[in-house]
Amino acid sequence: MSANSLNRRRILSLWLPRLPIDRIQRFFNGALGNDSEPSIVVIKENNALVIHALDDAASRLGLHIGQPLANARAMCPDLRVFDADVVADAKTLSDIADWCDRFTPLVALDPPHGLFLDITGCAHLFGGEAALLQTLVRALARQGFAVSAAIAGTSVCARTLTRQASGTIVADGSEAAAIDRFPVSALGAGEAITTGLRRAGLKTIGDVASRNPSEITARFGARFSTLLAHALGQGDAPINPRKPLPDYIVEKRFAEPIATDTMIAMTLSRLADTLIASMEKQGKGARRLEAAFFRTDGVVRAIMVETGRPVTQSAVIDRLFRERLDALADPLDPGFGFDMVRLSASRTEIVVQEQRDLDAHVHDNDELAALIDRIAARIGGKRVVVHLPEDTHIPECAVLVAPAQHHLAAAMQAEWPDRIESEPPLRPLRLFEKPEPIKVPFATVPDGPPHQFTWRRALHAVVRVEGPERIAMEWWRQDGKQLTRDYFRIEDAEGLRFWIFRDGLYEGGVFDGDGEPASPGWYVHGLFA
Repeated sequence: MSANSLNRRRILSLWLPRLPIDRIQRFFNGALGNDSEPSIVVIKENNALVIHALDDAASRLGLHIGQPLANARAMCPDLRVFDADVVADAKTLSDIADWCDRFTPLVALDPPHGLFLDITGCAHLFGGEAALLQTLVRALARQGFAVSAAIAGTSVCARTLTRQASGTIVADGSEAAAIDRFPVSALGAGEAITTGLRRAGLKTIGDVASRNPSEITARFGARFSTLLAHALGQGDAPINPRKPLPDYIVEKRFAEPIATDTMIAMTLSRLADTLIASMEKQGKGARRLEAAFFRTDGVVRAIMVETGRPVTQSAVIDRLFRERLDALADPLDPGFGFDMVRLSASRTEIVVQEQRDLDAHVHDNDELAALIDRIAARIGGKRVVVHLPEDTHIPECAVLVAPAQHHLAAAMQAEWPDRIESEPPLRPLRLFEKPEPIKVPFATVPDGPPHQFTWRRALHAVVRVEGPERIAMEWWRQDGKQLTRDYFRIEDAEGLRFWIFRDGLYEGGVFDGDGEPASPGWYVHGLFA
């Protein structure tokens, strides 16, 4: 066998021709009554309802996809009709793709009702390609889906076989002979090209393949020529997996499904040991980890945790996943049990060795990073944040809120302006994300403070004032508007201290929606302690 054949891909194509009606029947779970009663799913096309999917009973009556609903009712008055739900169908296909991850992590969508599985190098884990195909088809059939599957060296060839000869396994290099007898419509090139080929007397794929490629390209375009070449095994476009391939994957399969928390925890602990050992050989640690639990009924639950620093200890992984599992709003329901558990590291980094014996700051940083990881695993990484200074004088832009797990080092090295001793703070303790408008009946013109203002339906009399502090917006962010703010630190009669500003100047530069001059607006931007 040549080196090229050893490196060729093996693609398993899945097609679920009755996915919309199968999804509905699984949802009702036998509550529809007589299964022999024909059922169809209709969708609106060109202002008319046509059949989108149908079951075996409807197919035996001579109904077919694309047939108008009126004609179908004339043939079968007792027809059960359901409306199509494309979103729900796509969600079901995505769930099936998640379940197919147990066979290979390289799973791609083939819409509307198909999947591609890249099984290169992994079929032997399931007893060979034939055993893998049978296992997959039987499992989906038990879940209530009609399935067609085939294996070939290219995705286009495998897809063609699923529509014409389900269960076929084509040896590498035999793609052309396997599909030459099929009609040209099996390529899925579109109605216009299929009709043109038939008018030219090219009724089968073999007829088209026998012609000079340049003739086909000149008449039907380069895209169809490429599609034909891929179907014949002459090169192939790579599939586009739904998820990127993790850096490291370890998994455990069970002959008898597990369902107890103890067994799940023990399995994760053993997988963590194996994963750490694999990464340690290459001097790497995990930054993002995912645990996937495959239920016997096809449901897949995935739990993800992230870390601020590369993890090199299995005990840390155990602790993070315990925190994550305990904090789940929707508990991990094992149903009839999990028959496979997978632990993967989707993001890894090279571990940098640090001097830890003499530097106490290194130990403190490690403890702080571990604490942040545990809190993030419980409440979510986006809720544990640090504040970083920004090089701008605009108050609401002077601080950047960032996830603590990814910016802890930057936060510890950040330099903030020093506060002047014996002086009151220049900025409020609480700064509003969006300034709130206030009503000012009158103020000292042109740049004086208000004597009173109304905020949140309460009237505040001003007794002390510091300011103004004039802050002009950056000219590149003004969008053609002249924006100037005069800030005041004020105290009312009740002792409350506010940070307010006037947006604009009294001498002009502020206009209303009609372009007429308007009075500047007043806002409260924060509260002092």
